[in-house]
Amino acid sequence: EGGGRVERLPLAPPPHHCASRKRRTRPGMSSAQSELADPPKDGISAMSFAPEHNLLLISSWNSEVAMHDVLTNVKKTGYTHKGAVLDCCWGVDQTKCFSGGVDRNVVHFDFEAQTERSLGQHDKPVKGVAFQKDLGCVVSGSWDKTMRTWDHRQAQCVSNTSLPDKVFTLAVCQNRVVVGTANRHVLIYDVRKLGEPEQERESSLKFQTRCIRCFPNGTGYALSSIEGRVAMEYFELDSASQAKKYAFKCHRAQDEKGVDTVYPVNALSFHPSYGTFATGGCDGKVIMWDGENKKRLQAPWAYPSSIAALAFSPTGAILAVASSYTFEEGEKDHPPDKVFFRPMSEQEVKPRPKQGL
Repeated sequence: EGGGRVERLPLAPPPHHCASRKRRTRPGMSSAQSELADPPKDGISAMSFAPEHNLLLISSWNSEVAMHDVLTNVKKTGYTHKGAVLDCCWGVDQTKCFSGGVDRNVVHFDFEAQTERSLGQHDKPVKGVAFQKDLGCVVSGSWDKTMRTWDHRQAQCVSNTSLPDKVFTLAVCQNRVVVGTANRHVLIYDVRKLGEPEQERESSLKFQTRCIRCFPNGTGYALSSIEGRVAMEYFELDSASQAKKYAFKCHRAQDEKGVDTVYPVNALSFHPSYGTFATGGCDGKVIMWDGENKKRLQAPWAYPSSIAALAFSPTGAILAVASSYTFEEGEKDHPPDKVFFRPMSEQEVKPRPKQGL
């Protein structure tokens, strides 16, 4: 598409397949942003801000989950798994968090008591975890083709839902859980009735799903793929709602011969107030979008390496950016893993009058 030959970056093994990670440093970016003083020493897998606090949770391939105070730029505490950690999330507030990873455990950590306990195990690595605050339960998705919910107070599994394939990403949205699996399946569940999905869909994008995040207003979700595209989808099935869905190209580069290099879109994060959103790709770029008005809000911001994760602070005043090589081109020299804190102006995040994307 777009009048040129397309080259897609190959999928590569995840970092734990690599015995060593060679690093090289490239020039950074010139912008008004700060840098995390003590970032993870191996690939960053996920980031999340605490509700109503400037505390950032970071999980990584070095088996660690760490809590950082963004305002003081201090690592406050952390804990480790017995293998790479693939996802993390906060509980109802900043005192508790949950995580999962290659060791198959779903872990609950209490920061006040400094206690850690396993809620239970999947049969294969845990790829996604999310907290459903209304029911007070933890939702986990695994490469074992199941989604499980956990009562963290009793440390027990309360439901075990079979899925058509292994989980790549999941997101909680009010009473809904949206799960993206291999082979482009998208399943939408009511968290109160997990026996059968509310909806079963096939991704409107032709290539593997990489990330799903729900709209802040609860009406739908954004889905990104490995082939430089994002789809905007809506939950309601009436014709008016479905007429609003669309997909767009992003995170692509064209050389002087008209050859497109197409990059995976690894990360999505919505602004909590305005509903605009950021995308991050393997091109090392972050872009802000106004999905409602189908408009890019500014030129891409460049970072030293692949964008592995993104997270807006609770007020939307800060965007945390994880610049961390995701092995899309296999083992090679790469810049060190870093987390940047970008202050966001109103102009960068406010929706704009409707024009073409």
